[in-house]
Amino acid sequence: MYDVIVVGGGPAGSAAAIACDRANLRVLLLEKYPFPRDRPGETLHPGIEPLLDRLGVLEAVLSAGFLRHQGNWVKWERDLQFIPFGEDETGIWHGFQAWRADFDRLLLDRAIALGVKVLPPCHAVRPILCDGRVIGVETSQGIFEASVVIDAAGGHHWLAKQLGLNIKTYSQPLVARYGYVRGQCPIRERAPAIIADDCGWTWTARVRADLYQWTRLNFTIERIDRGWIPEEFANLQAVDKSRVADVTWRTIDRPAGLGYFLIGDAAAVLDPSSSHGVLKAIMSGMMAGHAISQIIEREARHQGDRNYSERVVIQEYCQWIRDWFGHDLARLTELYALLSDRNRSTTI
Repeated sequence: MYDVIVVGGGPAGSAAAIACDRANLRVLLLEKYPFPRDRPGETLHPGIEPLLDRLGVLEAVLSAGFLRHQGNWVKWERDLQFIPFGEDETGIWHGFQAWRADFDRLLLDRAIALGVKVLPPCHAVRPILCDGRVIGVETSQGIFEASVVIDAAGGHHWLAKQLGLNIKTYSQPLVARYGYVRGQCPIRERAPAIIADDCGWTWTARVRADLYQWTRLNFTIERIDRGWIPEEFANLQAVDKSRVADVTWRTIDRPAGLGYFLIGDAAAVLDPSSSHGVLKAIMSGMMAGHAISQIIEREARHQGDRNYSERVVIQEYCQWIRDWFGHDLARLTELYALLSDRNRSTTI
């Protein structure tokens, strides 16, 4: 019997597990795939540093050797320009170009060091319900019970589909293709770039010493050729096959309920041009951890008030998810509207 079961060991899941452990809760984390896992690289805004510090991993991230940069090259509705992150009295801000396999491992190792029990590989099959409440998870390694289950398993929306929750979409179907190339590309040494054109946008970045990553999204449902690579990488060597990801804009109507919380992409998905995906994943994990600790603490103090206090906390969390999703949705809609003259066929 655990206080919390977290399904998924990515940044959102590890952040939630750490937050719950720090609240003296007994936490079990289930991860389907053995680490290190292959995940697309991530550009992290400098604003993530205070969160990493609170999670106790900032020093490890700073020592990991991730590439640093002062901003991004952007060509959207105007000419190409460099947009810096900013600066303050301490100096110029630098973001991280995180290699996700290493970044995710640092967070998971921190959770384990604190005492979180991790079962990899362990596949979550279905939630266990009692009187409309989630009380545990049936897994490939047996049945585990808990007061709360957190779905941090990503945009496949495992728990939402199991519970029959409404998944609301806000765009036409959108698929991003991404891949890696090896070699040297001098124009991409300084910082990542996102370049929009008549058909979509392309993101390119140097992610390791001689390794570069690209992501391509078309505004229409036209498939992106598997052999396609950005022109700036034409003379570089492709690494393995490119892959695709469903980045259709969507959210879950009820990202929290009796005995469950959805965090990260399990709660809401926007395409990568919205930026801050990992930042929001970590924030939602920490927020869910705080909410759960409130529920369990109030239950311990006032046994008779559990139902009321739990519903209040759940409502507050759901509203927080809706607010930030709505803010990012409006911003992203405005960005795409700037390109409407270029591409009238988009229905976003």
